Amino acid sequence: MTSTTESTRDLLLSRIRDVPDYPKPGVMFKDITPLLADPVAFTALTEALAELCVRHGATKIVGLEARGFILAAPVAVRAGLGFVPVRKAGKLPGATLGQSYELEYGTAEIEVHAEDLSADDRVMVIDDVLATGGTAGASLELIRRAGARVAGVSVLMELGFLPGRERLAPHLQGAPLEALITV
Repeated sequence: MTSTTESTRDLLLSRIRDVPDYPKPGVMFKDITPLLADPVAFTALTEALAELCVRHGATKIVGLEARGFILAAPVAVRAGLGFVPVRKAGKLPGATLGQSYELEYGTAEIEVHAEDLSADDRVMVIDDVLATGGTAGASLELIRRAGARVAGVSVLMELGFLPGRERLAPHLQGAPLEALITV
């Protein structure tokens, strides 16, 4: 549980728009663009995530493509930490480490520049949503393969009706998973 106040949670939740039947019929998409457009809400989100990074002793922040970049970069600046992007395979120039993971129908791969992480780093992974946990789990494996330690995973929103927390648990290896909002 985070120290995020109920009023902050209410503010964040009030700026997340439900979009029915997107990207396909039957899906209720949680759109965070109204939150990002509101400077008070976006600042509150940035402050809450930065506080988690400091509390858990992070030295670097990993943002997961793509919305995780939008959240993680200002958090890194606010917390005075380095930002490292984890991208879809083939999007980073130079030498990378890759990690495959299972999707519902197939596999995907993410990559990081290995030289951006070291054994001295404690890395906080930041993303917008925890859904099934596949990308977050793969990012934790990738961080460890790069030689760094995991400080935790922090997300704006956890979709509690999906098995993300359960699927992510073995990858966390005791590191905290913090969701500011659970829907």
